[in-house]
Amino acid sequence: MHSKSSAYAREWFGNIRGDVLSGVVVALALIPEAIGFALIAGLDPKVGLYASFAIACVSAFTGGRPGMISAATAATAVLMVGLVRDHGVEYLFAATLLMGVLQIGAGLIRIGRIMRFVSRSVITGFVNALAILIFLAQVPELVGVPAATYVMVAAGLAIIYLFPRLNRVIPSPLVAIAVLTAASLALGLDVRTVGDMGELPSALPTFAFPAVPLTFETLQIIFPYSVALAAVGLLESLLTAQIVDDMTDTPSDKNVECGSQGVANIASGLIGGMGGCAMIGQSVINVSSGGRGRLSSFVAGAFLLFLILVLDDVVRVIPMAALVAVMIMVSIGTFSWRSIRDLAHVPWQSSVVMLSTVATVVATHDLARGVLVGVLLSGIFFAGKVARLVAVTSTAGGDGASRTYRVSGQIFFASTEAFIAGFAPPEQETTIVVDLTEAHFWDITAVGALDKVVARLGRNGAEVSVVGLNAASATIVDRFTAKEQAAGAAH
Repeated sequence: MHSKSSAYAREWFGNIRGDVLSGVVVALALIPEAIGFALIAGLDPKVGLYASFAIACVSAFTGGRPGMISAATAATAVLMVGLVRDHGVEYLFAATLLMGVLQIGAGLIRIGRIMRFVSRSVITGFVNALAILIFLAQVPELVGVPAATYVMVAAGLAIIYLFPRLNRVIPSPLVAIAVLTAASLALGLDVRTVGDMGELPSALPTFAFPAVPLTFETLQIIFPYSVALAAVGLLESLLTAQIVDDMTDTPSDKNVECGSQGVANIASGLIGGMGGCAMIGQSVINVSSGGRGRLSSFVAGAFLLFLILVLDDVVRVIPMAALVAVMIMVSIGTFSWRSIRDLAHVPWQSSVVMLSTVATVVATHDLARGVLVGVLLSGIFFAGKVARLVAVTSTAGGDGASRTYRVSGQIFFASTEAFIAGFAPPEQETTIVVDLTEAHFWDITAVGALDKVVARLGRNGAEVSVVGLNAASATIVDRFTAKEQAAGAAH
């Protein structure tokens, strides 16, 4: 117990300077995104800002992945459009609460284990697609703008990449934002600012339960949205947690993170915020700026609220060009450039999975759909690879009246065709042995194939015996046989 409490304390106070500075950078980058995501969903900007504050601060205490940033996201915002349009914002708050309850339930049933089924190729594709989407999201800020905007973006990138050569204590993105803001004010540049994104809130959020009727009809309206929000939020959060694990070379508790996302979303819904999840872009900013612990997430949320309520006049004049430069840096840093070099060296199936994941996400702007495509392709390729490893060899007895078939490999729905093809119809043999010592049967399709083989071999009166069936395979065979007998008795 003592070791757990001391580890938790280290996650809070083991990297104070790095966490505070990185949290400040993240807070500045969160503002335009939170406003933009709220506008995507057809909401007032304060709904996105309050959500980002609540989710970041709560997940700092409850999360299973220190250093990961959670807030309002585009992935969840796009799912809310129909609900807000058809039923209003109060129904969204109710859906956000139910979303949180579902995510807590997912954590309790340990759904974090599903990450075992997401291959490295899918994660790489997810990361690359997100990097592309982050870059594409900056394009509107670079089209039809004054020439000064391009100069400021270029200057911001130069500061971000060159300043660390002079000083690594202060995060270079923070320096870029400060320098470009000062330059914009001093030179009176006519460039787009954060204040142009939308009106910032002027008061603290207040606690309020959604003003919706507590009826079954309300549940019918919000439930489909809540399920979709919970699923997409968990998927993006688990993938982001895995990426931060890899970046920091530290483990995380995915099941705790599932429950944490639920608690954070409930808190968001109760103060008038939208649902959210982990943000890979902001998490990369945090880790790249030196953030490692829970304090970085808390500072990001708390400083965000401080900025919009106390320093709102300063925040309004921050040029969007400075934040675009930061997000381009995130895009470049997020993309796995090694995956492009590896295309010629890794198995073609891995490349197809990675590229299909990227293409689906970029085409649909739906991270969940892209990951689903990648996981399905991974499963298909894996099944095909395992199916090809099935081998059936036969040896004739010295007397010519007996034959032994030896089977090796995994017998399941994808390999039954090769399994059946390995057996030739008996000619003169009167005794046939099927040796399954080196085989394993996984499903009823495999058992049905074995049944078919035994029936074929015994068609001309040969005596067929099956030996070497391991305990797990025998259990499946027994269950299948029992069902067959029950079906026959019913007829």
